[in-house]
Amino acid sequence: MMKYLLAVVMITLFASCDYFKKEAAKEPIARVNDTYLFEEDVAAIFGNLPNDDDSLQWVNNFINKWATQQLLIDQAKINLPEAKLKEFESLINQYRIDLYTEAYKSNIVSKQLDSLITKAELVTYYEQNKENFTLNDELLKLRYIFLKKDFSNLSKVKSLLMKFEREDVEALSNMSIQFTSYNFNDSTWIKKDNLYQVMPVLQNRESSEVLKKGYFGQIEDSLGVYLIKIEDILKRNDIAPLSYVEPTIRQIILNKRKQQLIKKLEKDITKDAIKNKSFEIYTKE
Repeated sequence: MMKYLLAVVMITLFASCDYFKKEAAKEPIARVNDTYLFEEDVAAIFGNLPNDDDSLQWVNNFINKWATQQLLIDQAKINLPEAKLKEFESLINQYRIDLYTEAYKSNIVSKQLDSLITKAELVTYYEQNKENFTLNDELLKLRYIFLKKDFSNLSKVKSLLMKFEREDVEALSNMSIQFTSYNFNDSTWIKKDNLYQVMPVLQNRESSEVLKKGYFGQIEDSLGVYLIKIEDILKRNDIAPLSYVEPTIRQIILNKRKQQLIKKLEKDITKDAIKNKSFEIYTKE
């Protein structure tokens, strides 16, 4: 009994009418017109299954599916216009070319690409392209603590969050298990919309009262008390800070290096082929 494991890759198998060809040395297990399905071709794709009825059913389903696809392909070749068939053949050939060449280029890039980007490179690119990094959203730097309404040391926590010296941060960290939520990292920019998700209370009041540089205050809702200190704020259309767009700049620089590497690869492989006479252009006399 044939033992094969049904897999998703059968879709790829069905898609090519040239995959299965008649070969005298092989043992066919199915035929549709002049196209054959060979046991070893299927075995190369599927693993072994237990010798039981379920396994046989899987194999039979696969063969029937293959046959249906081949019959449809044969009918398409008979009934579709010649121009359409040529178009499909061209697309198939181009896809094959793209598949091989892109895989090879990706392989070379993964081995040769210098992914180290210095701070100086980031700064240089940022300074030269600042106008391309305008903000679409408001950004804020802030720290906050969310407490239950019956929190007993509210005034102390408020004082520590306001001063926020090293010893104050340490004291707050030691108390943080008592907080519902908090953020002490006020050096990182966050989007205003993300802040609203953390503090929905801000959407229920005039945000201009709170969302301004230097604001420190206490806001309450039915869930508890928010203590907020806003260190800085940037408006829409302001130039984004380097720290915020650094990941984007890194990706831009890497993409540029990839393109340069690929161009060099294409140039070198063609140059070497001409030198080795494996590539020639024939000209008429």
